[in-house]
Amino acid sequence: MGITVAFVLWGVLAPGNVAAVTGAIFGFVITNLGWVFVLATFGFLAFAVYLAASRYGRVRLGGDDEQPEFSTVSWVAMMFSAGMGIGLMFFGVAEPIGHLGAPPHGLAKPGTEAAAGVAMEYSYFHWALHPWAIYAIMGLALAYFTFRRGMPNLISTAFYPLLGDRVYGPAGKTIDILAIFATLFGSATSLGLGALQISGGLNYLVDAIPNSTFVAVAIIVLLTAAFIVSAVSGVHRGIQWIANANMVLAVLLLFFLFVVGPTVFILNTFVESLGGYMARLVPMSFQTAFSGDPAFLSGYTIFYWAWWISWAPFVGTFIARISRGRTIREFVVGVILVPSVVSFVWFSIMGGTAINLDLSGAANITDAAARGSEIALFATLAQFPLAALMSVIAILLVALFFVSGADAAAVVMGMLSSKGILHPRPLIVVIWGVLMGASAAILLAIGGADSLAGLQIASVLAGGPFALVLIGLCWSIMKALRTEQLPAARPSVAPEPGRAMSRPSGAPAPQRMAGENLQEGGRRRA
Repeated sequence: MGITVAFVLWGVLAPGNVAAVTGAIFGFVITNLGWVFVLATFGFLAFAVYLAASRYGRVRLGGDDEQPEFSTVSWVAMMFSAGMGIGLMFFGVAEPIGHLGAPPHGLAKPGTEAAAGVAMEYSYFHWALHPWAIYAIMGLALAYFTFRRGMPNLISTAFYPLLGDRVYGPAGKTIDILAIFATLFGSATSLGLGALQISGGLNYLVDAIPNSTFVAVAIIVLLTAAFIVSAVSGVHRGIQWIANANMVLAVLLLFFLFVVGPTVFILNTFVESLGGYMARLVPMSFQTAFSGDPAFLSGYTIFYWAWWISWAPFVGTFIARISRGRTIREFVVGVILVPSVVSFVWFSIMGGTAINLDLSGAANITDAAARGSEIALFATLAQFPLAALMSVIAILLVALFFVSGADAAAVVMGMLSSKGILHPRPLIVVIWGVLMGASAAILLAIGGADSLAGLQIASVLAGGPFALVLIGLCWSIMKALRTEQLPAARPSVAPEPGRAMSRPSGAPAPQRMAGENLQEGGRRRA
């Protein structure tokens, strides 16, 4: 927390120096270490698929007889909510339409149908299987070591197979600190994007409100204050209700565009782009600056991979919490495929609508997005009935995502900085929330005229060190699974309705390594 406060003060007192230093580090990372992000991200996807397909897929995240805590329908619904957020609102139109005007790696002529196909394929690439594989690795590690091995709910304790009792000392605390920094700056990036989009939307609706960094920072201050009120008042059920209502509004927005927009074009785009994405999945996964466009990689692919990595502690904690009792195979399939389908549908409707307007000549969304990515969505909505109402709903969606997302991220940072307790003190949560909002404002300021640049720099710098943590987690998970006495395969005949399936003969009870239970972990800390 002290280091974070120092960063905020540095940004307030010397923003130019912060921009120069972070920009230099960012340039070095992109130029020399971009291949690490590319290779590691594909490795996470391959490792997750291997675990699901291997014999380890039968291992249950809990006791061998333990049933899932939530029904499959509820679990999928919550997974859907985790797949939504400020990022999808900001980039749902901006990314596909941006790729239409400047196709990735020069793969097509700008503004053509071929460019539209490439645009959708790369939007799927950045928002579907790869990011959710990153979250799956993080969530699987937490769920496995917490629910099956009985260890504290900390990222550091998932390294017990590699570090032993050192996870309770400086080595473990360093891992948790890196997780806090990743969550802080990953979430600050999302808050910054939300503030930019709200500012752009207000300017699009009311010319008197300027679309500027100053307005975006003022929005961050106001919404951070709203988050603080929710945190100190204890109305977490209200925030949960608002978050759920937010998902309903998001679905309504999609349904509106699907019905009043180019429905047949959207369906055609979905089918053809999905096929193209699957066909080009491996080549896209290994594209580097060797033959690709360095500017595109730094502005999109590497930025996204680093952003997802920095979000892994936050999202991983959430999906681990709701996945107790699932097998590894169920977990991986559900966590990767369900949100990916949401992303496919989201970009097909949002991006497909904007692309159709551009290709048909009905509106020039490409030029609108060039003036600012944050107004691309509102320029699209302006072409349909009830444009003002739908724009207000979009702004409300982003604002509520901001408040509920800040609330959840601050709680996760409070847990990580409070020895893994599930309910950190409200004061700790509020402090982290304030620092997160302040960091978002600093990142917007150091970006200068291009506010998005500061957010991209923060994601890469925060995600870089934590990428090493995720690589270590893969090793730790594999080492722990090799000690498992695997449960027998399930019988092909389903049990009678209402009767729980008994544990297969010879299947072990939940395993624990020496020193892996909560009590012993507490004694070691003491």
